[in-house]
Amino acid sequence: MKAVIIEDEKPAARRLSRMLNEFGIEPIAMLHSVEESINWFMNNEHPDLLFLDIQLSDGLSFEIFEEVDIKSAIIFTTAYDEYALKAFKLNSVDYLLKPIDIDELENAIDQYKKLQSNSSKGVLNLEQIKHLIAPANKNYKTRFTVKIGPHLKMISVDAIECFFSENKATNIYTIDHRTYLLEDTLEQLEEKLQPSTFFRVNRQYFININAIKDIISYSNSRLKVVLNSFKDSEIIVSRERVKDFKTWIDN
Repeated sequence: MKAVIIEDEKPAARRLSRMLNEFGIEPIAMLHSVEESINWFMNNEHPDLLFLDIQLSDGLSFEIFEEVDIKSAIIFTTAYDEYALKAFKLNSVDYLLKPIDIDELENAIDQYKKLQSNSSKGVLNLEQIKHLIAPANKNYKTRFTVKIGPHLKMISVDAIECFFSENKATNIYTIDHRTYLLEDTLEQLEEKLQPSTFFRVNRQYFININAIKDIISYSNSRLKVVLNSFKDSEIIVSRERVKDFKTWIDN
């Protein structure tokens, strides 16, 4: 069985390759961008199976299919765990949520083998999946309501410098130097915050682009972000998020 991995995070691609080796599958290529993938598929025989990340460094991987008629069966590797799961099941061999679990990978490979034995491949409906991942006119939160004793307080997102997790609780920090407890987890906030305004720099912090005062080079290819008023602790952009962060601040 010939397989190709398309994944812009090289450590994640190498990890998936090692996992595939355990099942006797040696990927013939690891590709890291839309452009690189298009060039490769135009000049090489297509593999039996394609492990495909959705969000690549230079765009959505669906752009590959707009340029090349891919002949491979597809297993999506994705962090999208809300919108498109049913579409992945209907329109591809399977999907794997990151970080990929070895048992789930084995199940996906078994599913591929069953489809092959039935002389059938998943029928990919790219437009449907794109629509589910990025639904039109998505409404993002414009304010949050927090509880202060017996009172409820509404906080506009424009007044929020950052969201941060501490002691298993999520907090809001505002431009007037106040901290409020929030019921949402940071994972839940990912679907509620306008992505052009808020970015998750690491496991602990979401920051507002309008609150950034300075960005400083930090150790191990990371970045340190200084906000206008938040001083409680250092905010470090994790190494695997630096590329996306730079793209975010350039948009």
